[in-house]
Amino acid sequence: MFKSVLKTVVCLLAVGIVSVSTVFAQDKAAEYRQVVTGRAAKIITPLGLADSSKAIKVRDIIAQQYIDLNTIHDARNAAVKQVKEANKDNKEKAEQEVKGLQEDADKKLAKLHKQYISKLSKHLNQQQVEQVKDGMTYGVLPITYKGYQEMLPSLTTEQKKQILEYLTEAREHAMDAESSEKKHAWFGKYKGRINNYLSAAGIDMNKASKEWQARIKAAK
Repeated sequence: MFKSVLKTVVCLLAVGIVSVSTVFAQDKAAEYRQVVTGRAAKIITPLGLADSSKAIKVRDIIAQQYIDLNTIHDARNAAVKQVKEANKDNKEKAEQEVKGLQEDADKKLAKLHKQYISKLSKHLNQQQVEQVKDGMTYGVLPITYKGYQEMLPSLTTEQKKQILEYLTEAREHAMDAESSEKKHAWFGKYKGRINNYLSAAGIDMNKASKEWQARIKAAK
């Protein structure tokens, strides 16, 4: 009799724990949705969409993208953690499995990215889609592109085109990154490529940077 009662109590406690865990997860998901919906609203504000219905649709598409990205990143990170713990004594195996997990996540991100742009394009023109991309990446592309042109006023048309192509590619990756730090890291990686490209063309980037800073200082 006692064992039966004890078993019942344990089962009820287990159900209670699961229920609390479920409620917590739901609350956390609702809180995150609220955060990204606010973030998406700020991104679409500069678009000046007069149609409120369209504005809400675009806002929700952007918010859902953040949620879907977060789902992929969280699942990958959890799997990576498990792999590392399971292979503490086999670093080579851990690295190999982690690489596979990252490649799988990258495929999912690439597919999601394509679907996302397609959804946006149903409601926005190309220029507006570009604005959304910049909004998701803190406007780093236009700011950086402008900076290169101000630092190097003698850039050729071809060089400007290549710089813009590098920054555009960086932005596509940064859009899918899981944090502000990693978004900026993508641009940092491509700025390195840009600087190497310009250095190969005979431009002294250190000198150009110092001269640019001196011009900025003198203009104040």
